[in-house]
Amino acid sequence: MLGRVAACAAVLFVWPICTRTSDGDGALALAEIVMVANQAQTIADGRHDAEAEKQPQLPQESAALAAPGALVRAAEPSAPIAFHNASAVETEPFGLDAEPLMDGEILAKWYGVESQIEEENQVLRTELGRRYQVLGASVPMKALRQQIAVTAPTNGRVLIYGESGTGKELVARTLHATSLRSKGPFVEVNCAAIPDELIESELFGHLKGSFTGATDDKVGKFQKADGGTLFLDEIGDMSLRTQSKVLRALEEQRIEPVGSNQSVNVDVRVIAATNKNLEQEIARGAFRQDLFYRLNVIPFFVPPLRDRLQDIPVLARHFLNEFSAAYGKKPRELSETAMDILIRYPWPGNVRELRNLVERLVIVCPQTRIEPHHLPPELFRGVAEAPQHPYSTLHEARSAYEREFILRKLQENRWNMTQTASALGLERSHLYRKMKSLGIAAPD
Repeated sequence: MLGRVAACAAVLFVWPICTRTSDGDGALALAEIVMVANQAQTIADGRHDAEAEKQPQLPQESAALAAPGALVRAAEPSAPIAFHNASAVETEPFGLDAEPLMDGEILAKWYGVESQIEEENQVLRTELGRRYQVLGASVPMKALRQQIAVTAPTNGRVLIYGESGTGKELVARTLHATSLRSKGPFVEVNCAAIPDELIESELFGHLKGSFTGATDDKVGKFQKADGGTLFLDEIGDMSLRTQSKVLRALEEQRIEPVGSNQSVNVDVRVIAATNKNLEQEIARGAFRQDLFYRLNVIPFFVPPLRDRLQDIPVLARHFLNEFSAAYGKKPRELSETAMDILIRYPWPGNVRELRNLVERLVIVCPQTRIEPHHLPPELFRGVAEAPQHPYSTLHEARSAYEREFILRKLQENRWNMTQTASALGLERSHLYRKMKSLGIAAPD
């Protein structure tokens, strides 16, 4: 009985780990489950050995072939298949009082567990796929998605250009998720955030005692990314010394940990990103030309948000839904006037700035409908100049200018009529008449 409890407890302990530790890269193998169950049996070996003499033994010719956990055939052809060391598995991991399972029932049960794990892994991969989406209806983003679809199934190196916050990491993750290496690891290195004296150890690993502070062996990012993708973010900030070692790793697909004279083979697809003009960096001697040509096999360009204004409503609604769900709030929406302000803002921080703003609005805005007076003041200070329109008459041009000017003052004063009228040098009643004649509606 003790053996049954120990084996069952071990399997029950492993069960949630098997089904919940997946990050899209797979779960514990079926063999590991059986192995843990067999190991747990050793807890009750003393009791089992004492009772073993009372039970029939396998014939010698069959027992000689039996390994722990292996299937063997009893001496008589009519006898059922049994597990050697069967007491470790005779209690199924789904109830202490269950009847022992034999033959195909045991295998079917384990295969059912494996199938369920695989199903959960697939669900996780689908969720990750939804998380890493390149959104946008503009022509540049449609072209970028098409370029990703063509490039992802290859092993070609990619160099992603773009300003900070445009989504270069998102493009890299999408490339990995849709590649043949999607089941392998995705390892990211921010080259700008790691000091020069530590970057080599971070990339290639080190041996214990190879330098001051190296108290243990360390596996580098290249080895961690073996069989998958290594993303080198802000590659333009890497030192020339480290660049030469990265170049060698790319050429030979081998790395040498710090303090070691033994090379380690690696199978890695490298994707790099930068917010710098690397050709200018090469001209001033800050970046190796040969490394540039190694990395720039397939160049990608992620446009800034100000160059794809029609994507702002798509992104804003996506972030509103994402954060409303994350914080357990009712779905938020932007009024037409508030959305117009977002579209006219230049967004120096690009998509990252928009995402952070929407998260803030979801947290602090008490209403489900977000109006201009809920928006932070910096959005009004940074509003871009209105586009020029051809007007046929002086009256049309003057009315359009007045409307634009009054609307901007209203936004700057967060739609406070008294303050806006004072800023314009008008009576409050005059301001209301102007707004009505110019078609300016106050938010609800």
